Amino acid sequence: MRAALEEAAAAIGAVDARVLACHLLGASRAWLIANPMHVLTESQDAQYDSLVARRAMGMPVAYLTGTREFWGRDFAVDPAVLIPRPETETLVEAALARLPAAGAVLDLGTGSGAIAVTLACERPGAAVCAVDASAEALEVARANAARHGAKVEFLHGSWYAPVAGRRFDLLLANPPYVAEGDHHLAEGDLRFEPRVALTDGSRDGLDALRGIIAGAPAHLAPGGWLLVEHGWDQAPACRDLLARAGFTQIVAIADLAGTPRVAGGRRE
Repeated sequence: MRAALEEAAAAIGAVDARVLACHLLGASRAWLIANPMHVLTESQDAQYDSLVARRAMGMPVAYLTGTREFWGRDFAVDPAVLIPRPETETLVEAALARLPAAGAVLDLGTGSGAIAVTLACERPGAAVCAVDASAEALEVARANAARHGAKVEFLHGSWYAPVAGRRFDLLLANPPYVAEGDHHLAEGDLRFEPRVALTDGSRDGLDALRGIIAGAPAHLAPGGWLLVEHGWDQAPACRDLLARAGFTQIVAIADLAGTPRVAGGRRE
């Protein structure tokens, strides 16, 4: 095992090499450290080589292992869904601070379901609804809800279309907000993630946010909140969009790195 790890570390780095080894063996990092002389079977050796080669070509570790941790829980992920990021926990934290114990919440563009499932687990008395335009993404989200025993209503469709006539105490979304043409779309893990979950195709990356914010008042109960995740430089634009849509108590919330990450407002 030691030789295989050292060879893999030279190609993809020590951290990724260990993560993939633990995934392959179904073992913890502590076990791996305590058993450096463990001998891989011929099949395991071939599987490990394949995992390392795919990682070296850029495939995200989360897609190779099939899981990513979010809010202390493991979520299944595959190339049909965006990989949950730590920054999005800022959105969940803001939502939990504003969601009544028995309130109704709508998660727009749920993807893996990480946000909706987390809210359902943390607020079991809330009525959680999640929407996505991708049937494949909803399959992943439903599996994650079942995995964590979360009660979530999943609906297939684009943004507000599946919830016409319904109102909620809280709306939240982590929509595509990367500008079309941004060089990051052709770099790193983003090359392998679903493009429609990253960019809406607009030059400024704000088209999805414009639609979500403009449509929110018609789906919010009086006193309800809208919270959206946005890009590092989009806070001023989101504040303006919220003000134009008639929201009050507009907030800008930074992530742990101090970067503005979530914008929100209250419907009177």
